[in-house]
Amino acid sequence: METSNIITLISALGGVEALKYLIHFLTHRKTEARREEASLDDLTAENHRKQVDWLEERLAQRDTTIDNLQSELRKEQAEKLEWINRCHETELVQKELEVKQCVIHGCTRRTPSSDY
Repeated sequence: METSNIITLISALGGVEALKYLIHFLTHRKTEARREEASLDDLTAENHRKQVDWLEERLAQRDTTIDNLQSELRKEQAEKLEWINRCHETELVQKELEVKQCVIHGCTRRTPSSDY
């Protein structure tokens, strides 16, 4: 091939800029590949960070929900214990009145004069 044909071919393919691009591509292809890989790694790491942040936020929301439910449960349990204590106290008072009741001589409404 003659030099004029080579120059014509180079000018048809983009001239000096195409030649610069070809030289740049051949000399820097490994560097560009590493840069691209690094940018993909950065994007992947950012995606993982976002996912972890989202999961932490969901965990925090669930923790607050669980805390609220547990406090509500404790309140209900305390209320139930209070009702149980009241019922037991009234049963004790009722048993005490049954023991102190005077059934001799038909005086069911009178309380005995002495403590038993």
